Amino acid sequence: MQRRQLLKAAAAPLVLAGLPAAVQAQGNWPAAKNITYMVPFATGGTTDTLGRLIAQQLGPALGTTVIVENRGGAGGSVGSELAARAQPDGYTLLGGTISSHAINISLYPKLGYDPVKSFTPITLIGTNPLVLVVAANSPYKSLQDVLEAAKKRQGGLSSASAGAGTSQHLALEMLGWKSGVKFTHVPYKGSGPAIQDVMGGQVDMMFDTTVVAAPHIQSGKLRALAVTSKQRLEALKDVPTVAESGVSSLANFEVTSWQALFAPSGTPDAIVQKLHQEVAKIIATPDMKARLKTMGMEPSTLSPAQIAEFQKTEVAKWAAVIKEAKVKVDS
Repeated sequence: MQRRQLLKAAAAPLVLAGLPAAVQAQGNWPAAKNITYMVPFATGGTTDTLGRLIAQQLGPALGTTVIVENRGGAGGSVGSELAARAQPDGYTLLGGTISSHAINISLYPKLGYDPVKSFTPITLIGTNPLVLVVAANSPYKSLQDVLEAAKKRQGGLSSASAGAGTSQHLALEMLGWKSGVKFTHVPYKGSGPAIQDVMGGQVDMMFDTTVVAAPHIQSGKLRALAVTSKQRLEALKDVPTVAESGVSSLANFEVTSWQALFAPSGTPDAIVQKLHQEVAKIIATPDMKARLKTMGMEPSTLSPAQIAEFQKTEVAKWAAVIKEAKVKVDS
């Protein structure tokens, strides 16, 4: 009996050594190892801002350090592909967006990951509309001014975005498609550098999330012309919706961006559930809810399973828009 028990004990480490790293990590996760929160855009954008707010509180909640790493490019595709290839052990998280996890699959023919199959959803952080902005000293005072000016200029007005395939880009494409007016898209590697060039007058305008644009609107550096929501926003009460522009073809115009947290597919369910619970607690704190509201973002309470269904719906929705509007990118 003793011999059998000794043999069993001796074999145990060998069995453990043969298990996948993700399964081994589950028992003592997160141990003393840092967690990487990958942001697939440059610093200063919505995904980066939210990632840093969450990382500051998630690290202490888990007893470790959460490090934000920016890997921008191709509308979030570069960083998302890197995250998809990471070990599914709970030490790599990704700030996914409407672009990286719903739009890009229909735009980039050689996308190096599947937005649904390559990831496990952890939480939907929140949703928010976009706002069309121009520099404070711009001659354009309304969406009508923009449309009229674009009609008169060869190639239309220039419009920045956080990258090809982002919600900012698709909002511009929808505006051009529905209004019949041409614009010149100027993609960047994130909202931060893009909105700086709008404020500096190097680019005529930009659709951006309220998270990024609101502080610059409030400081007087940007002028808000229209929001892409169905109703006016509480944070920007004086800014009309695109649908209120008076252009009949824009009567049903609506674009809602969203931010979520993902882990590589195969991450143990216990780790996913723990992350969901901790991030949900952070989002539910009065301070975080107030900050998100100020940014024009509606916090989310969806479960991982509900997020998965929501994401599939979004993929199908934007595939139809991209096909109908004949949107293409160089890739």
